[in-house]
Amino acid sequence: MTTSVLLAELGTMGWLLLVVLFGAIVPIVPTGAAVSGAAALAFHNQPLTVVLVVAAGAAGAYLGDLVVYAMCRQGGESLARRLRWLRDEDRLASVKHRLEEKQVPVLLVSRLIPGGRVPVLLAAAFVGLPWRTFVVANAPACALWSVVYAAIGLAGGSIFPEPWQGVVAAVVLILIVNQSMTWISRWRDARASTSEA
Repeated sequence: MTTSVLLAELGTMGWLLLVVLFGAIVPIVPTGAAVSGAAALAFHNQPLTVVLVVAAGAAGAYLGDLVVYAMCRQGGESLARRLRWLRDEDRLASVKHRLEEKQVPVLLVSRLIPGGRVPVLLAAAFVGLPWRTFVVANAPACALWSVVYAAIGLAGGSIFPEPWQGVVAAVVLILIVNQSMTWISRWRDARASTSEA
């Protein structure tokens, strides 16, 4: 790999980090799709740079989560309401309860469940989860998240001969997986609320 190609790849990874960082703070940006698309492109162009894709995605997610956590610790529930991060009080109460029982596993899983990260970050901030626990537990959660989405991109990239086809396949696969997990989560919540009634 020449120096100019290496610099171009590092620049691309810097942009990926910024996109994921921004998407972690403003949760309307599809950060998983960005990591998957970058991994699919890397598979076709420079397969070894998939490791950089994973690292950039994990770093952006981690830094973004730190910003959100810090904002929620400082601003509390009033800031979360103003930013429209806090929408479902019942779900937040449920997450707070789970966090009090199992802090690290809840943080690990939250990044993999669509729509699960923000409620867990809010609950962690509101229950006063220590910074040290959050910083340590969130690192593997972000790394695992980045690996999963990069793997989806690699799957899309390896199936199709053209890079753009792999990117499209990865994004479609992510949308299908996210929607399916959302439906399953809603079904389980509805089932749990029915059994409690």
